[in-house]
Amino acid sequence: MGSILKREEHPFALAGSVAVYAHGGTQNLQHDVDFCIRPEDAEAVAATLREAGLAVYTPPEDWLLKANCLGQQVDLIFELAHEPVTDQLLARAHDLSVDSVLMPVLSPTDLLRGLLAAFSEHHCDFGAVLPIARTLREKIDWDGLRRDCGDAPMPAAFFFILERLEIIPPVPSAECANSANSTNSVEEEQR
Repeated sequence: MGSILKREEHPFALAGSVAVYAHGGTQNLQHDVDFCIRPEDAEAVAATLREAGLAVYTPPEDWLLKANCLGQQVDLIFELAHEPVTDQLLARAHDLSVDSVLMPVLSPTDLLRGLLAAFSEHHCDFGAVLPIARTLREKIDWDGLRRDCGDAPMPAAFFFILERLEIIPPVPSAECANSANSTNSVEEEQR
């Protein structure tokens, strides 16, 4: 399907477990393939896929379309964690070879940002996201993720777990930094 979208020049990026795999993750591939598309392109993308002979349908969820391609379910997502897919998100995608097709793949930081933003009191499966964070840790902008998601309770808890597992370094707290500055000032005055 990526080759069809690419040939027709629809802006898109591969997402989900296949994107994690494309970035070198060892994540188990899920039963479906996810592509991000802009909301304003949904109808044109659906028309292109139908012209290519694929079945496309609208599920009850109002943030994606679904298609069947070679017996595989494909999700065409135009909203990630309640945020519309934007030109900026797609521009950050990396061109990678996926099953011998060069295509845009969501950046590791954006992949993890979407997963963290989806955490809630009703869905908070750290166990599914932990292997992704561990495998892709060197490719992720942790400072940017903390800035964007770190104040929310669930992502903050996830960052704490990552720190305790020594997957990411802890952020010095303001209190520790102030304490260190006070100690240094006292030492300088004593000299």
